[in-house]
Amino acid sequence: MIRAGEFAAHGVDARSVRRAVAAGRLLRIRSGHYADPDLPAPVRIALRHGGVLACVSVARSRGLWVLPLDQIVHVSLPPNGHSHPHDDCTCVQHWNALQFTSTEVSLVDSLLQIRGCHGEDAFFATLESALHEGMLSADGRSELRERITESARWLVDLARTDSESGLESLLRVRLYRLGISLHTQVEVPGVGRVDFVLGDRLILEVDGRPGHEGIESRHKDLMRDAVAASHGFDTLRFDYDMVVMDWPIVEEAILAKVARGLHLDPWAERLRSA
Repeated sequence: MIRAGEFAAHGVDARSVRRAVAAGRLLRIRSGHYADPDLPAPVRIALRHGGVLACVSVARSRGLWVLPLDQIVHVSLPPNGHSHPHDDCTCVQHWNALQFTSTEVSLVDSLLQIRGCHGEDAFFATLESALHEGMLSADGRSELRERITESARWLVDLARTDSESGLESLLRVRLYRLGISLHTQVEVPGVGRVDFVLGDRLILEVDGRPGHEGIESRHKDLMRDAVAASHGFDTLRFDYDMVVMDWPIVEEAILAKVARGLHLDPWAERLRSA
């Protein structure tokens, strides 16, 4: 972002600035502040508000998996700064003493903001997405672990790089809290790779985004489940809305299977006890 005084310092008069704005070569953010017109809309909104892009807005701009799925812009402002509410403003403000050199806070800062703003589950899902996409380096992960509260460091330690969906991350971290560990990205004979196997024989699959399921996809899933059953596996399959909106039902379904021992292979149990 460029302040009006910077133009004058470089010999650009006010008339030239107005012409550039009129021609669309320059964008007027707010009084006395200008920017590149090609900036993404969320960045322009954050600058207009008086800060920089923050929290889930940073993660969303990088293509990471985030909750919630709204488009509300999160803005980071310095503690001694000033917000500039604008027309139709729905911005969420984060007042943090953070260093930034561009139009957004760092990925580590945004992850810390996500935990404070949306909770541990949302934080964990975005963290695993960042690791899977290779956007968070080993140094970044170490910095995150050092800066996060001690009580939440287990989340950083639990995070893996092979989670292909935030739904997988949510399922794994929530079951972990219940003392249930999962085998992830397991190759099942005749089926291929499945999201999780609980115990010896209970497959857990989580499917896509809201409204993503089509007839062809549904048929493919049913075929996979039937083949898995022929190999002695049982399958529980959950969609986006169930994991995100109706988690108690998901939890009850899994715990009911576990309570009846349906996740264990009786023959394997005999071999283990022999």
